[in-house]
Amino acid sequence: MLINGFKNRIRYHRQSSPKSPHLHAGDHPAGGSKITATREIKVVRKVLDVNDAMAARNREVFAEKNVFVLNMMSSPGSGKTTTLEKTLAKIMPEIRSAVIVGDICTTNDADRLAVTGVPVVQINTDEFGGDCHLAAHVIEKAVGNLDLDNLDLLIVENVGNLVCPAEFDIGENLRAVVLSVTEGEDKPLKYPLMFRVCDAVLLNKIDLLPYLEYDRKLAVKNILQIHPEIPVFEISAQTEEGFEPWLNWLTQNVKQKLK
Repeated sequence: MLINGFKNRIRYHRQSSPKSPHLHAGDHPAGGSKITATREIKVVRKVLDVNDAMAARNREVFAEKNVFVLNMMSSPGSGKTTTLEKTLAKIMPEIRSAVIVGDICTTNDADRLAVTGVPVVQINTDEFGGDCHLAAHVIEKAVGNLDLDNLDLLIVENVGNLVCPAEFDIGENLRAVVLSVTEGEDKPLKYPLMFRVCDAVLLNKIDLLPYLEYDRKLAVKNILQIHPEIPVFEISAQTEEGFEPWLNWLTQNVKQKLK
């Protein structure tokens, strides 16, 4: 079922201090002033420090409840939701699962995932300017709508973006990024932080390779250049090709946590 949270969805209210513009560690401050740059870097650091403290509290709660948390990230249109639909269908009910879905607007993805029968909490960030990531404090609020005592796995489907979500710890155990072959081979080089902080890569839509000029070996090489030895699962969420190694990786990590 779709858990309605606060009037069908959880509105995102930033709780960082001090109040600041939407800054991230990789942002370039305007104006070129050294004083301004220093001030804005300090603000960014303080925002991230506050988030990290909240993430640590989340991690303690998840550990106490023995819930494994996977943060799934990607750019929009990578096939992340379809991948989750197929994944949940394969692992349920053996692994009791729930999903937190982050989007700027709409409940489209949450509605799709709710059909699988898992509890789903929708978070929309549009009320505060459409933030491009989920932060630790909003995850803390969202889990209040879930029965953690009856969960083994919580998957957070983060807002579609290859930049911002990589910078924010939410208290997860592991991170995975979905990269579709339609995005080009160079994305790991363009957005290295995302691939550096993740624990697995799902190279999706390989069923389209016969119709594309795409060098899958180069794509994997670029991924491993950024993060050597990271597991890369070449899959098709549409046809479920290549799903078994991905499912084995996920279930083994969850079961290891539950021991």
